[in-house]
Parts: sequence; C-alpha cells; structure tokens
Amino acid sequence: MTPTPVGDDSRRVSLLLGLLFGLAGMGSSSAAIALPLMGQDFGVGVGVATWSISLYALMLAVTTAVYGRISDLVGVRLPLLVGIGLMTTGAVVAALAPTYGVHLGARLFQGAGAAAVPTLGVAVLSGRYDGAVRGLALGRLAGMAAAVSCLGPLVGGLVEHALGWRAVMALPILGVLVLPLLWRALTGEGSGASLDILGAVLVAGTAGGLVLLIQSPSTGLVVALVGALLLVLGAPLVALRVRRRPHGFLPRSVVQNPTVVRSAVAAAAVPAAWFALLVGAPAVLVAAGWAPWQVGALLVPSAVIALVVPRFTGPLLTRVGGPVALALSGVTASVAMVLAALGTAAVGHGWVGPAVLVVAVVLVTVAFGLGQPALTASVGDAVEPDVRGVALGVATLLFLVGGSVGSAMVGGVGDVLGIPASLLVLAVLPLLGLIALVPELRRSSTAQPAGDATGDPAADPVED
Repeated sequence: MTPTPVGDDSRRVSLLLGLLFGLAGMGSSSAAIALPLMGQDFGVGVGVATWSISLYALMLAVTTAVYGRISDLVGVRLPLLVGIGLMTTGAVVAALAPTYGVHLGARLFQGAGAAAVPTLGVAVLSGRYDGAVRGLALGRLAGMAAAVSCLGPLVGGLVEHALGWRAVMALPILGVLVLPLLWRALTGEGSGASLDILGAVLVAGTAGGLVLLIQSPSTGLVVALVGALLLVLGAPLVALRVRRRPHGFLPRSVVQNPTVVRSAVAAAAVPAAWFALLVGAPAVLVAAGWAPWQVGALLVPSAVIALVVPRFTGPLLTRVGGPVALALSGVTASVAMVLAALGTAAVGHGWVGPAVLVVAVVLVTVAFGLGQPALTASVGDAVEPDVRGVALGVATLLFLVGGSVGSAMVGGVGDVLGIPASLLVLAVLPLLGLIALVPELRRSSTAQPAGDATGDPAADPVED
C-alpha cells in the first residue's frame, strides 16, 4: 500500500483505532476491578480469579501474530471483522457464564478476538502513513488506547455499582460501534502467502506454558508441571519449526532479525507493569475497604496523562529513534514498579499509599504511551513491507506476553509472597530488557541524531 501524504486523515483514523484498542483493553482494565466480587460469586480466591485476566492476556498475546500473518494474506478488513465478532461473543458469554469454568473459556475466545485490534491497528497505520505523520499517528493510537484503558477501572467500578460485575464483563462489546467508522480506511488486499497453523499452535503452547508456570503458586503443583512441560517441550519445537519452515508462522527473516527480537524483548516489560498494576492495585485497595468505583476514580489522572502523552512521544520518537525511546520507556516502567510496591505496602496507613499508587500508574501510562509506538516504529523500519504485518504481530505477541506475565506474577507470586513483593520482582524486568537493547542503543548513537532520516532538523514533525 502506498503511504498517504502528510495532512490527510491520520488524526481521525489513529484516534478511532486507539478507541477500538482501548475498548479491547477494557477487557482487562475494567474486568480487573470486578475480580474480587466475581471471585466471591464463583467461590474462588483473588489469586485464582486472576486467571480471568491472565488467560485473556495470554490469548491476546499468542493470537496477535496469527492476525498479523492473516493480514499479509487477505488484508485487514476480514480479520478485523472476525476479531471484533469473537471479542463481542466472548464478552457476552463471559458476562452470562453460570460457572467459573465457562467464564474462563469465554475469556479465552474474547482474548483471541481482541488480539486483532493491536496488531491490525498498527498495521493499518504503518502501511497507510510514513515518516513524521506515521510517528504522530502511532503516538495518538497509543495515547487514546491508554486513556480509554485507564478509564476502564472507573467505568467498570460505576457499572459494577449500578448493574453488578457481569455487566462489567460485557463492556468490550462497544467495539462493534467503532468498526463501521473505520471501514473505508481498511484494506482488503493481501499477498496470498500461506498460513502455518502448526507453528501457531506451538507458539501458543509455549507462551501458555510460561504463564501457567508463573501463576502456578496460586493453583498448585499440577499447573506448575503442565506449564513447565509446555515450556520445555515447546521452545525447541518452535525453533525446529522455524528452521524447517522459514516462511511459516514465525518467518525466519523476522525472528532472526535482531532489531525485532531485541526491541520486543525490551518492550515486553512495559505491559507487564501495566497489567500487574491493573490487577494488583484494585486487589489491595478493595481488600482495604475501597469501593470499586473509588478505585477507578483514583486512576483517572492516568487517563488524562494518556491523552497528553502523544503530543510529546511522536516528536520524541522522531528525534531520538526507537531504541532510545524504548530504553526511556523501560526505565520509567521500572521506577513505576518500585513506587507501586511501596504504595501497595502502605495502603491502610492514610493517603500516602494511594497517592504513591497514583504516581506509579501515571508513570506506567507514560511508559506505555512511549513504548508501544517505539516498538512499532522500530519493527516496521527493520523488515520488508511484505512481512511487516507478521513482524508487527510477532513483536506484539512478545509485547503482550509481557502483559500476561505481569498479571500472572501478581496472581501467582503475589498470592504467596504478597503483592508488593511481586511488583518489586517486576521492577527488574525492564532492566533486563535494557541489557538486550544495548546493541541497538550503540547503533542508534552512531546514527544521525535529529530531524528526519537525513538528519535535517527542519524536517521535525509538526502536530497536524
């Protein structure tokens, strides 16, 4: 697709995609606020109830690359339509589920459908726009998505107060109202390449094993053994599949691209922090006597910040480049996790703990608003156009697996050692991501420092 020139519909399209992304994100952010009451109704503790978020995030992660590959085959329209349909159906069934088992099954389908939104959203912007316009559009998408997701706890709390937790689970169905407004911006053209189903299953099983293993402290030895088995067997099988089928689900040209892998690994710590706070903060505050809507109101400042962040992240990304922006995002997420650990430990001792939590969530929002477009820009520039969709899908897969790891850490390790301790563990992940990013940072330091790709400062972007 030929990129669209500067000054067209980039603002409208990116904001609508961000809204759709945010509504998909409400599948976790608004649902997290309802976990304590949902757990009571189903007779499970908070640690077990957290599986509703972890499994949703896991399916959101492992099916992103599927949608990326399908978009390379048939374009964006059909897979996005199917994804929104699955997300809507899953949300309705999860809301009406008579048992916790049915609820979890519905959440898996919901996550599989919601995965279409982040992958295809960034694919639309990466293919439709270029240069400074693309950077601004990606920043707006991330900002709108984060703002809507940040409002999820407040909306969820108000809906829960008025209609109960089941109505909260149905909120993502609002995405069907946004899709018609985007229809003309979506392409139905694809390359006609093949889809590797076995490769997709192997990747899903391996990622699932990691999440099961991390959250197993809240559910017992059997889950830990299953998770370890999936992880130990799955990783070498995935590697073997990539060697035998270099153009399959995980194309060799993508997974052996160091920029794609390093950027995705470094960026994964940001959604880990985000999902951990979505689960951990409400759990601690509700246990301390806060009403769900009060918890949601406490997080409103982060939604305001999310709307402002794109005004700075787009120009910053263009000036410093993807690797440096990812590094800044990771450091911010690490600081946020340390503050979150201190804040959750201080809840119940006046307003100091909640105030620190507000700052932590704001910092995570800034990190997400910078990290997601930085990852997209880095990956989009590092691969050929014919595999851009699947490359973005693979990067988003690793990005969102980080989210499921974050919620699993709170639900698993937090159930044994306490939520503050689990947040401190997560504070280490961004620092490990920085180590992976060192070669990219060194390469970036030798590149031209400002302006566009030619180094011309006059080419810096101006908000359209």
